[in-house]
Amino acid sequence: MSLDLAHFTPYASFAGGLMIGAAAALFVLVNGRIAGISGLLGGLLSRSLPGSGGERGVNAAFVIGLVAAPLLWRLRAALPAMQIDASVLTLVVAGLLVGVGTRYGSGCTSGHGVCGIARGSRRSFVATGVFMAAGFATVFAVRHLIGG
Repeated sequence: MSLDLAHFTPYASFAGGLMIGAAAALFVLVNGRIAGISGLLGGLLSRSLPGSGGERGVNAAFVIGLVAAPLLWRLRAALPAMQIDASVLTLVVAGLLVGVGTRYGSGCTSGHGVCGIARGSRRSFVATGVFMAAGFATVFAVRHLIGG
């Protein structure tokens, strides 16, 4: 394994991590809720959202912000080039598996990995460990056993 120093961006990565942490902390302080993307998106798409009607607006604003941020960034600078080496079927199956996993795990990587671990939640430590182990096993299986 070699480190690609031309694309090594520790300062930008650190700044991005600080912004994600600050946004998650601000969200929980202002709204009293975890900034887990699967929960926010699920609540937005759910017909019967628990709590007040304002929660749907908060969920919508958060999801719109996730979509709008790269579009606004594109006005300032070019977006990084993306290359996806997977078929549409593979992407659909992967997306469905992630969706099923977030339901069984009662949250996603943002809810457990960013917010839950920061709160010291044991359940989030376990869930994040399982996410990571499943990711490692999937990459190993696809690259070394299946030969993708």
